[in-house]
Amino acid sequence: MALQSSEPQIRVQKLLETHPSQVPPQYIQPPHHRPSHTNNSTHLSIPVIDLFGFDPSHRPAVRAAIGRESGEWGAFQVINHGIPISLLNRMRAAALSFFRDYPVSDKLAYACDPNSFASEGYGTQMLLDKHVHSQSSVLDWRDYFDHHTLPLSRRNPSNWPHFPSDYRELMAQYSDCMKLLSQRLLALISESIGLPSSWMEDAITGMGAEEGFYQNITVSYYPPCPQPDLTLGLQSHSDIGAITLLIQDDVSGLQVLSGQGDWVTVHPLSPDAIVVILADQTEILTNGKCKSAEHRVITNSSRARLSISAFHDPPKAVKISPAAELVSESSPVRYREVIYGDYTSSWYSNGPEGRRNLDAVKLYN
Repeated sequence: MALQSSEPQIRVQKLLETHPSQVPPQYIQPPHHRPSHTNNSTHLSIPVIDLFGFDPSHRPAVRAAIGRESGEWGAFQVINHGIPISLLNRMRAAALSFFRDYPVSDKLAYACDPNSFASEGYGTQMLLDKHVHSQSSVLDWRDYFDHHTLPLSRRNPSNWPHFPSDYRELMAQYSDCMKLLSQRLLALISESIGLPSSWMEDAITGMGAEEGFYQNITVSYYPPCPQPDLTLGLQSHSDIGAITLLIQDDVSGLQVLSGQGDWVTVHPLSPDAIVVILADQTEILTNGKCKSAEHRVITNSSRARLSISAFHDPPKAVKISPAAELVSESSPVRYREVIYGDYTSSWYSNGPEGRRNLDAVKLYN
């Protein structure tokens, strides 16, 4: 049977309660976006970097690897990063339990505000300007829960699920660990392009402003899809902030676009591996020396998939522009200055397709 639905905010898990054999039309991607109509590489993989627990004796080699892969891929997996695997496993288990073990009616108590951009809570489709929806009504095959975790003035655990019982405590611990890891990685990126260790973090947060990073953590749940060749769990896009840290379960689905135009699947490496995805503001700040990785999520027909993404972004008032130290006659400015709040507004106005928001602030290719 084909399932019909005209309500864009209905949760995908709810749609599946009737066991449809076909997806509703609003989830069907145009042919040129479908996984079966794009180049998919089976022999490439994104790099894996061993951080050696940030042992100083390994720092030169780690710094060189991060600089190389930040420029070529803008995405890589890291291991031996210092975050306890027990925390990663418990966070995955709690997030999976929220989606798998409780009815949609209970989860709707935490529903996102349908009239607010980037609202915290349980949702299924990011709110964009109305004219964007009028141009394209294709929806992603996923449900999610978005948490406002940093700065602490935004953190209100009462907005997060109270089931399972350890969810809120785990999310707070996870948030703090991801912030520390992002700071350590940004220091290595700074050093890899010849800048002081603190340069990237200072530029992103506004020269050490008291509020620091803005961090959102999004748990994404991708239910099995009856027609995976027609849908996407998450459409192709680059992240708009600075750096994203992602953990996933043992189900493949995340793909990164290679420099050759092939979609490369980020296969789960090990339970303690963390995927690092560089975002638009990092590409601007480094004048293109580091790449903002375009990525997407494909679906499958047999197994649900879970991922947890920690986004680290500038405060909205921060101005972002290429580092003066990276600009020269042979390497002129490639991006115009942006105010991060204006950049996010443009994203909501134009939609997230590909890298078009980043391309809009390029002065030349």
